Amino acid sequence: MDADYRPFHPNPSKPAYTPPPGAVDAHCHVFGPADRFPYAPERKYTPCDAPKERLFALRDELGFARNVIVQATCHGKDNRALVDALRASNGLARGVASVGPSITEGELAELHEAGVRGVRFNFVKRLVDATPKEVFLGIADRIATFGWHIVVYFEAPDLDDLTPFLRELPTTIVVDHMGRPDIAKGVDHPQFQKFVALMAENPKVWSKVSCPERLSVQGPPSYDDVVPFARLLVDRFTDRVLWGTDWPHPNMTSHMPDDGHLVDVIPRIATDEAKRTALLVDNPMRLYWSE
Repeated sequence: MDADYRPFHPNPSKPAYTPPPGAVDAHCHVFGPADRFPYAPERKYTPCDAPKERLFALRDELGFARNVIVQATCHGKDNRALVDALRASNGLARGVASVGPSITEGELAELHEAGVRGVRFNFVKRLVDATPKEVFLGIADRIATFGWHIVVYFEAPDLDDLTPFLRELPTTIVVDHMGRPDIAKGVDHPQFQKFVALMAENPKVWSKVSCPERLSVQGPPSYDDVVPFARLLVDRFTDRVLWGTDWPHPNMTSHMPDDGHLVDVIPRIATDEAKRTALLVDNPMRLYWSE
């Protein structure tokens, strides 16, 4: 573990909000354990181990039924830890993998059988080296035949450059963490409104209304300044939003969030039961468990 890396919260609180039956934590990770699943040589950070057993225990403690586990950059394109967690979940987890252009059809089929339903394209420069967009487009065409979707991770200033590329993708697109808006600029700022416009014009684009702990200027426990951004997306695009804890919260520098507090943000961004059920049950089930 890097000397400045913050481990996940050892004892998160029990949330006051109880998710509906069948709720899905649609963005979380597993790390290692490194003695079984070594971290990638090209990684930009070395985390603490965060194995599947801790993730599944947290799922139960927070009142969720299922997980969507997203491959993190510390494991690169070695998806073995992800696949191990999916196979151990008894069908209660699905996965988003990271793959390269050399992956074979047989390897894609094995990932599908294990429960993978998407790939992640990461454009955050501090986390990954640049990949030519032609490489991503080639991967997109290949995974589309499996009915998978594409998760994209970028920061708000990069949206203008990425928009033409996003329009070329042939599948459903899920944007991590609302495109990481600059919360200090406010919900009406043109930068965030460009993202809202992208969702409005392209029905293939979904968003995770997650990670207030990464975006907030105000900070914990309520993350009030992030709530208007997430609420706007839930209100306008109720059938295209997802929510997740982002456990074990890699590369947090300001603080390590209490996952119980994150769950308690949900009823403030999804303001009635119909919206909460769409956000936590209907949408993730349609995207990840439709077959």
